[in-house]
Amino acid sequence: MSRQNGISVEDMLGLEVMEGCKLIAGFKGVRNTISRVNIMADPDILDWVYEGEFLLTTAYFFEKDNIEVQKKLIRVCSDKKLAGIGIKVMPYLDSMPEEVLNLANELNFPLIDIRYSISLSDIMTSTFKEIFNKQASLLERIENVHERFMAVMLEGKGIEEVTQVVHENIKNPVVINLNFSRQVFEQLGDVNEHLVKEILQDVRDFYNPNNGRSELKKLDEDKVLMDGKFIKRMIMPIVLKGNVYGHIFAWSTNTPLGGFDLSIIESASTTIALAVLQELSVKEVEIRYRSEFFEDLISTDVKRKRKALERAHFFNLKPSDYYIIEVMSFKLKFADEKDDEYFFEYLQDHVNTTVTIVEDIMNYLGLDGIVATKLNGIQILLGFDEVNSIDDRLMEFNDRVIKALEEKLKNMNIKIGVGRAYKGLNNVSKSFSDAVKTIRTGRVLMDKKIITFNELGIFKILCQDFLTEELEDFYNTTLKSLVDYDNKKSTELVKTLEAYFKFNGNLTRMSEHLYTHYNTILYRINRINSITGMDLDDSNDRLNLEIALKIRELMIK
Repeated sequence: MSRQNGISVEDMLGLEVMEGCKLIAGFKGVRNTISRVNIMADPDILDWVYEGEFLLTTAYFFEKDNIEVQKKLIRVCSDKKLAGIGIKVMPYLDSMPEEVLNLANELNFPLIDIRYSISLSDIMTSTFKEIFNKQASLLERIENVHERFMAVMLEGKGIEEVTQVVHENIKNPVVINLNFSRQVFEQLGDVNEHLVKEILQDVRDFYNPNNGRSELKKLDEDKVLMDGKFIKRMIMPIVLKGNVYGHIFAWSTNTPLGGFDLSIIESASTTIALAVLQELSVKEVEIRYRSEFFEDLISTDVKRKRKALERAHFFNLKPSDYYIIEVMSFKLKFADEKDDEYFFEYLQDHVNTTVTIVEDIMNYLGLDGIVATKLNGIQILLGFDEVNSIDDRLMEFNDRVIKALEEKLKNMNIKIGVGRAYKGLNNVSKSFSDAVKTIRTGRVLMDKKIITFNELGIFKILCQDFLTEELEDFYNTTLKSLVDYDNKKSTELVKTLEAYFKFNGNLTRMSEHLYTHYNTILYRINRINSITGMDLDDSNDRLNLEIALKIRELMIK
């Protein structure tokens, strides 16, 4: 939608040169903005007119043409969003046809009856001069407002003062919503309580994930129904480094929203973006400082760990509390290896937002701890003074984190690996080791978003790094021959063995599950025994094969 600066039709009627002229139709369009003036000597000029133009002409064409042609002219001018038409009715007509006037009123398209003695060129000159003066005045006002914005930021008064400046200048309700920090600033002015509720609900509705409009990086302008009537709404995104960090909302409840108002909102958006950049920079330093502390705390280097323990009080961490570390992993939905570069860029752009969300939830629930970042993940250190309350508080915390992050990072699959609780800050490295093993093992074996170390079962043993060679050797001497046979003969013996353990050796249920005849299942069991050199009737052999299957799960995923 184009944006025009100029004077209104009402302002034009007030010019000295327009003395004796009167508005004869389209009264509701009296506030239309005139950005330029043109003289219509021929109807073909409509092929080259622009939005916001005001046409000057005589009734000569209206005298020649029939009513339908005259009405078509009015419709075309309205469709092209012209500001209006000034017509010298006399001496060509006694008055404009009633049907033409009715149509202009219906379209809210202003028609001005220009006094016969007034020169059209004088009107054009005077109007252009007024438009120039108005635009020069607007530019001066915009510059003054911009300087005020800069002063607000330099003096450290913040976004609340920016909201006030915008409201004072556009004379309409203003709401600034910052997504990254979850802050909302309002300057609604003198509006009734019902309208206040509608405005705030309109902001909430805008962020409905189903419409996707909140992700747009350009002005969103439309009309919304409020207080029983349609009013214009402007929504300007606050964009930084290609990401949307919030929006400025304005509604024309008091006065129309025009080009000047847009300029003010655009300037405010730029100013707020600078403030966001400054806040993000500070946040990055804080995150880096906490991450360095975290690295020292889990380090095997005695000096680094001692250094971290000495600084723990700065983060309100008590040496004798119980501590748990959680590791968060992120993966792009429907991603493959070629998306890795995009993934790291995407995640890096949202690190500050993610950390802020997690910290907000920690503060809300009264949890002590820190949030750190490392490579493509986020680590959370949580402290508890009582061991009995850990499980319940941890469950509520993780549920809130997953829900909040999934709303924000819609392109990501998020998992949380939870280590065991250890008493004493000097033992957090153990919980970190648990959490890393949990996230590595659990994300390939369990379809769960939140996985605790204790849920791994036997995998708590199998996922130990120092056992890798032993596990591979165990697999090679137990199950590998069966896997190789399947690959070579295109059989399903491994699948049958998995079903054997799933249904506790019940051949009937295995047959139903595999859609295979009972005798075929029995034959396959015998082939498994023969190929592996083991006997499923022997408890030790059964255990070895079941463990080998679990090792295979770790190896192939």
